[in-house]
Parts: sequence; C-alpha cells; structure tokens
Amino acid sequence: MDSFLAPEVVTASLDDPRYYLANFRCVLDWVVERHGDLLSDDEHAVVSRIAALPEAAQALLVRMVMRKGEHFRTARLHYPEIGDTEAALAPLVEAGFVEADLALDLETLFQQLRLPELRRALASEIAAAGLPVATGKASLCEALAPRLSAPRRLVDWWPEAPDCIVRLTVMPTCDRLRLMFFGNLRQDWSAFVLAELGLQHYERVAITADSRAFDHRDELDAYLALHRLRERLTAGEPIVDLIDALPEPLAGNAWLASRHRRLCVALGRQAERDGQGEAALALYRRAGWPEAETETEIGPAAGPEKKAPVGSVEARIRHLRLQERRGEHAAALALAEPLTAAPASEEEAQALERLVPRLRRRLGLTPPSTRRAPAHERWALTLPPGPVEAAVRDHLHDEAAPVHYVENALLTGLFGLLCWEALFAPLPGAFFHPFHRGPADLYREDFVSRRRARFDACLARLDDGRHREAILATWRAKQGLASPFVHWDSLDEALLERALACLPPADLKACFERLLGDLKANRAGLPDLIQFRPEAPGGEPRYRLIEVKGPGDRLQDNQRRWLAFFHAQGMPAVVCHVAWQQTQEALGDG
Repeated sequence: MDSFLAPEVVTASLDDPRYYLANFRCVLDWVVERHGDLLSDDEHAVVSRIAALPEAAQALLVRMVMRKGEHFRTARLHYPEIGDTEAALAPLVEAGFVEADLALDLETLFQQLRLPELRRALASEIAAAGLPVATGKASLCEALAPRLSAPRRLVDWWPEAPDCIVRLTVMPTCDRLRLMFFGNLRQDWSAFVLAELGLQHYERVAITADSRAFDHRDELDAYLALHRLRERLTAGEPIVDLIDALPEPLAGNAWLASRHRRLCVALGRQAERDGQGEAALALYRRAGWPEAETETEIGPAAGPEKKAPVGSVEARIRHLRLQERRGEHAAALALAEPLTAAPASEEEAQALERLVPRLRRRLGLTPPSTRRAPAHERWALTLPPGPVEAAVRDHLHDEAAPVHYVENALLTGLFGLLCWEALFAPLPGAFFHPFHRGPADLYREDFVSRRRARFDACLARLDDGRHREAILATWRAKQGLASPFVHWDSLDEALLERALACLPPADLKACFERLLGDLKANRAGLPDLIQFRPEAPGGEPRYRLIEVKGPGDRLQDNQRRWLAFFHAQGMPAVVCHVAWQQTQEALGDG
C-alpha cells in the first residue's frame, strides 16, 4: 500500500455545507481499507448500511455522532443543510441506528428537558411530594427519584410534549471506528475542521500499511474496557465496583499494559481518598510490581540481578508512602531497599533517598550513608509585588545581558528542532493518521532505542558545529507545524540566534541526552529564565539559567533534579528567591 497523503487532502472544504459528512466518510473508508480485518461482520454491515442511507440521513447521523451523548430531542436536530429533520430521521430509525419512542428513566428526562418544562411535565408529582414551586433542577431530581424509578416514554411523562426524544444506538460502533482511526479516544472529529481552518498544521509523515495503532481485535477490546472503566471512575462510581470490573492486562502488549498500570494508580488514589488502604495497596502493588503475583514475591523479584521492576514508578512510590503512613515500616523497608540497587529512574532514586533513611530511623536501624544534594547558587531579591517571573526578568534585564522568560520552551524547543527528523521518523506504529502532534509511541519504553541511530546522527551535529544551521533551517521550514517539543509562540528567531550564540554545544548535548533518558519526566522542571551574557569575559559562561521562587514557593522535585544535573555538569544555574517590598500603604501611617 502506498504511503498516505497530506492532511489537507483528507479534510473536506468548509465551503461544503456537509463537510462533516465528507470527513466521516473519509474515516470509514480509511478504517475499512486499513483496519478491515479488525472489524466484525456486524461492524462491516453497519458501515455498509450507513453508506446505503440517503445522504440527508447520513448527514443527520453524523451530526448526532459528533454531538455529546446518545439522547437527542428532535427539536434540537434542525440543520439548514439537512432540511426536514423527520424525513432524514426516518431512514435512521428504519435501519436501527436510532431508537424512537423509547422509555426514559428520570435522570435522562432531567438531562433532556429544561427546568420550566420539567415543572409542567411533573406538576402533579411535584405537588404530591410537597415540593416548593421554586425547587431547583438538581434538588427536584433527587426528591422525585424514589417516587419515579420506573422508565416511561416521553408521552407518558409529558403528554403535551412538543417534540420527541430519540436515542442513537450506534455510538459504541462509531467510537470503535474513531479509535481505530486516531489510535486514541482523546481526539475527535474536530481535528479535521481545525486542519481545514488552518488552526492546526501537521508534519507530513509517510503512513504505510504496517502503520496502525492496533494489530488485533483483542487490543481494541482491551483499550475500550480500560477507557470505559476510567469513565466510570470519573463519574464517581463506588471504587469497590470498579476494582471488581478491572480486567487483567493484555499479555504481550507493553503499551496497553502501561495504560492498565496507570488506571490501577488512578483507582488506587481514589481508594486512598475513600479510606480503603488495603485496596489501594493491592492496586499499587499490581501496577508497581506487575511481574510478582503476591506480595511475598515482590522483594526477591528485584533480587540478585538487581534489575529495576518494569512497573509504574509512581505506583511503587505511592505503595511505599502509604505503607509508611499506615505504620508498616518493616514491610515498606523490605520492599524499598532492593529498589535502591537499581532504581528505574531519577524520580524513583530521589524518592528512595528520602524514604529509606526515614524507615530505618523509625525501626531503630542505622540510616544508610546518603550523598548530599549539591548546593545550588541562591540569590535573594526584594521587589515590588507583581507576577514573580516577570518581576525578576525586568529587574535583571540589561541590554548587554538580556533576560528571557523561557521555562520549558527553550531547551526542549532546541531539542525538538535539532532532532526533528528522528522524532518524525515514519516507523511502524508511530504515525497512522494525518493528525499526529508527535509520534504515538513517544513515551513508550522503547521509543529512544528504536531511533537511537537517528538521534545519534542528530546530536552529532553538536560535535562539529552543524547544529546551528540545522536548527535554524528546521525553524524556517517547519514553522507552525505541531510538535511535542517546539512551542512556536514561545520562541522567535532572535531568541534562537541568541541562544545558539551563547549556549555551548557540549551543554546542549548533555541536556538533550538527559531529555532522551526520560522524555516524559525531563521535559518539565527547567528554569524559568535565561540570561544571555554575550560579552562575558573569556572563560566565563555566556549564559545563566535562573529558577524563580516567590514568597512561600519552593522547588519541585523535577526542578531539584534538573538543578542537580546542572551542578554536576558545571552549567551555571541559580535559584532566585523573591520577597515583596512592603509599600507605605501596607506599613500604614504609623
């Protein structure tokens, strides 16, 4: 199969009043062509039946699919480009895509009717319950729920209803089709419109036949099961019901296993909030040490080979901290100490350096020798009240030593520009539709290893001075294209020129290698400001990184890790602590 086309080719012109239908048809054609083997016979039949509908009916169906929820009042389904709603709706009802004259429970009725309509429809019930006429919608529903538990048709709830309520029955199938196209359920049909409007532009990456998010139907099923469970968590369902519904992770799929671990952590956090400590520990254990079937197997799993567990660092840290709060110090130490031999990340090492000494002290044991955190340079400024970063920037700024607010935009932006071709390499599973901000596998464990040679080639430009030309060329050629690292609004060519003139290539390479060590964790926590010193005397750094902390603010863990890295590399970085000047008004007249 040939590689696919640019996003502009697949987005319908907004001059077409039924542009959304053209985009929907594009998705259907794409999914059938590229993912047809993952569709069931029933789903293939749904796609065929949609294609056989009259165009007005197709357009109305897509309008409903693209709206929120499954229930719709027919009075709210009027679209000029579709025409007669009833005529367009009839083929959808006949095809079974829309259910009419259905029974509605009280919650759905309250979602669909406005408060004045509810007061008219339920007047006798409201009076019988002795509720004041001015009762609000939420209170009204709560008060009537015990009396009106049985679903009824709208005509039975409200015989004088001016229209009907219908239900879209094919939303699960449409969600599955959207998932096959995008590889996630975060993106929706608006991606087509944003591209057509020019509000979002994407890199053109060759999409080949072996580039798709899912290779097997059970992977789709697993993704959807986890997604629905997270929706139920967000909706506030009892945590015990959600734990009972939690499936086993899909064997052999590291990506979905990672999603499963993240859901376990989210469920564990809710269990903690609900005071269900044992349930929370079990969930964290499941996510943090997935290779261990029981708690007794967790410790030895890190055993003689001293390999870091493959599970969630966040889950392990939360597990240990919860044990500590519960007073289970010996059990926590038995799990924590083996991890210190081979922590999975800087974040885990940092947490263990704090936790293990505390646990040992509480057990009356000798604390381990720990390395002292490197002392970073500190400044103290007293400034007039205002936005703290801007206040420090303006105070320090000088024509000969300009200061820019860059936070996480400059170093990551330089990295994204230098390594553009590595980040957007058309590897299988990285790009499978035209609307990617970046590779789909960006935060997966093998992301860098799959592209190591490509990244090495990009970083080699820092060794021979080719990086400046490469970065600026990418800046000009890719201006405005979506990127996970380049935030175009935060950068301009003058800032890039200044940075490339003052930042030593060796310092950039060290920072970029650290980014590659953990792209998700290390892309944040960088200092707020950078001061360029182009006229610095020989031997002195021509830049300074400045982390700003206002009154009562303190360093976050990821900021501490970056500062420790800068110290180890000999890169100039300071923390500027700001106190506010007291004005005469604040001091009073004495």
